Amino acid sequence: MARAFFRRWLGAAPIGALVCIVLGMAAAPAFADEEARIAQLSATMDERHSERERIAAVTALARLGSKPTLKPLVAALGDKSATVRAIAAAGLGKLGHRAALPALRNTSTSDGDELVRKRAAEAVSQVSEANGIEPAAAAPAKGQAGFGNKPRALDARPEIYMVVKSTRDDSPGVHDKKARAVHANVLRSAMSTQVASDETLTSAADAARKFGLDLRNVDISCVSLETRQSGGYIEIEAQLRLAISDDRGKMLSFLSGGAKVQVPRKTYDARYLPQLRREALENAVRGLFANLIDHLRRNAGS
Repeated sequence: MARAFFRRWLGAAPIGALVCIVLGMAAAPAFADEEARIAQLSATMDERHSERERIAAVTALARLGSKPTLKPLVAALGDKSATVRAIAAAGLGKLGHRAALPALRNTSTSDGDELVRKRAAEAVSQVSEANGIEPAAAAPAKGQAGFGNKPRALDARPEIYMVVKSTRDDSPGVHDKKARAVHANVLRSAMSTQVASDETLTSAADAARKFGLDLRNVDISCVSLETRQSGGYIEIEAQLRLAISDDRGKMLSFLSGGAKVQVPRKTYDARYLPQLRREALENAVRGLFANLIDHLRRNAGS
């Protein structure tokens, strides 16, 4: 089981290393026993903990993909943070357990955040498909076209025209030119994957012209990629900066954020450091993506 876990998340990473992905600055502890880990992560979902800690915990729960995560993920749909709710909805969609359908259907129609409603509706479709159920209960919002009695695919209409203009590793340190190029490619690939997964986005000029969308260029820079010891763990942290500009190159705004990967010090092997850096960079992109899209949507046309 441990072997399958690490093939999924770390490719060729050393078997037995426990890795904890953390968004922002909070770290969720790693546990050898999955039940104990889920219990600890569930406890971290209490709103006495900071939003960053709750985001880290719900992300870890969503990535586990095991049945015991169902209850805490459903509970997280009621979190006061829209980011936590969106991650929980996406995690429940991947889990595919039909018991989550009532909560997901309710969230898809009643949540106050558009992105959360979208993620919940997507999760309803995923869970329904996994269980051979028609996803008709994900009712359309007022004023939107519905599915009727039978699900029917509607043509997607992009809302945002976004192009990844450049990616760079500008972090201080000893990374050579080849390593920095690899890191830049990781950033581009990770962001391109996120863009392709969201039907509200387009990077095609023809589609943008058709719907009258203004271009938003995004330059992604890794400003810090550090490896340090923290207690009994080796910690790799990536911090990113996103610069957003218009079609004339005018700078409009900036976003920043990051992610950590933790490995127990006693199982750490420096040979796998490049893979761990990749993991930190990819998760930093994922962590910033929802904020980026929300930011672009709120500032569309400005």
